[in-house]
Amino acid sequence: MKILSRVVIALLFCLMVVPFLPLAVQALGPTISISPGSGPPGKDAYVSCTGFSNYTGNSVSIRFYTTSADYTTVATTTVWGDGNFTTAHFNIPESARGDHYVYACDVNGNNITSTIFTVSPALQISPSEGLVDTTVTVRGRGFGQGETGIQLSYYLDGGDRKVASGITASGYGGWNITFKVPASSKGSHTIDATGAISSLYEVEDATFTIKPGISLSKSSGSVGDNITVSGSGFGSYEGQITATYDGTQAGSSTAANSDGNWTIPFTVPLSAKGVHKIDASGSSTSATDIADKDFTVSPGMTLAPNSGHVGTILNVSGTGFASSKRVTVTYDGMEKGNATTDGAGSFSWISFAAPKSIHGKHNVTAADADGSKVSADFVMESQPPPAPVLNSPSQGSRVGFIGNVTPTFEWSSVTDESGVTYSLQIATSQNSTTPLVSPAGFTAPSVSLAGLTAANYTLTKEQSLPHGTYYWIVRAIDGAQNQGNWTSPYSFKAGLLSLWQFIVIIVLAIVLISVLVYFLGRRRRRISYTKKIVIH
Repeated sequence: MKILSRVVIALLFCLMVVPFLPLAVQALGPTISISPGSGPPGKDAYVSCTGFSNYTGNSVSIRFYTTSADYTTVATTTVWGDGNFTTAHFNIPESARGDHYVYACDVNGNNITSTIFTVSPALQISPSEGLVDTTVTVRGRGFGQGETGIQLSYYLDGGDRKVASGITASGYGGWNITFKVPASSKGSHTIDATGAISSLYEVEDATFTIKPGISLSKSSGSVGDNITVSGSGFGSYEGQITATYDGTQAGSSTAANSDGNWTIPFTVPLSAKGVHKIDASGSSTSATDIADKDFTVSPGMTLAPNSGHVGTILNVSGTGFASSKRVTVTYDGMEKGNATTDGAGSFSWISFAAPKSIHGKHNVTAADADGSKVSADFVMESQPPPAPVLNSPSQGSRVGFIGNVTPTFEWSSVTDESGVTYSLQIATSQNSTTPLVSPAGFTAPSVSLAGLTAANYTLTKEQSLPHGTYYWIVRAIDGAQNQGNWTSPYSFKAGLLSLWQFIVIIVLAIVLISVLVYFLGRRRRRISYTKKIVIH
């Protein structure tokens, strides 16, 4: 009976307390909670509020205090129904590490209730994947207010590498830095940071994913050029790595080092003008994982020899032209031969003799019908021929007797690979003052001849020399227009007497003979007359 009476009493007590339970809950007042309750700035969060029935129909704002005196309004909502509500999601604003108040405020900005959000440090990176040498921007958030001595580390297979140091956070615990991703193998690599306050385990790290890629030592050139394909971001010590040129293996196979790097040199094979694809693959890296690289082939030509003399046989060949096109070879713009390229844009030797042209560089060009053109220089020899030896008229000799003379001049022959011609000058002693090594020779020659092909020359009637003393010189000029030195001058005398002297002498002789004849005739008449007198 005692037990039954106690149960009845307990039931009666419960029935008396139940009507007062809502009043007890309501007495607790408005409450606010944030989810999650901790994390770095930028973290996605939302706020739940209960017990705001007294604010039904009114606006309530949520303030996040980034510092003790500064806040950011992260949400605003209107209270309806039973006074319980949840805000839309928002990002935790920039703020330094530690506890930060989150307030629910009425329309007048008065604080209704609050909770705590604990900010922790974290890293954000952009981009999050790429090739070795990619420039990555790292954003530190939630570090200590003005925290110093922050170091950034990038983790390789063999340990970490400091990629930045001496970083100082702002008053809101944020900082930014960029770095280039160091050589590292394919896959994910951790990026972490530590500072004077924040330790490595506290900082929410980031991950950068290395993708394999290739690069070229140059992106354009000609057939036969040596280029190098470099790979990065392959697997550590990955083997069976090959490079391909238009799908055909180029160079030898190789293996990556511990950081996933490798190089393969090769020579550009025969291929037509245009863009060609270079790719690579390895034992654990597919060619489809690699972005192709373009190599642009430009026309190239070989000129052999590239120096010589007039008459040297020049041979021209070409590669990297458009396929099945006519190619024309010119020398200083003069057409010297043509050919048709094969399917790989190549043509074999076009041969021709170097024409007479001045010493120095001359342009040899190969051009196809598509407008592709490539040139090379042929250097014509610049060695002048030696000076001849003068033979006749000899030094101090006399040629002719009376009147104008047309002597024959003779000198020794000169040989030169480019062939030679001769220049001859004749002058009186009064105008032979110019040094004979000068291009002009005599200052005012009586006779000046060039382009003589023989080692002798006979003056014409129009070039005849009147009586007097003369000097003559000769030089050789080769087919490349290299001018040899003039010879030392030889002097000679033209004729014994001038025509007027000869005429005077003839006249005087005639007069003398006439006088003699006259006197001899007169004498004979006297003798004859005397004899007649004697006889009588």
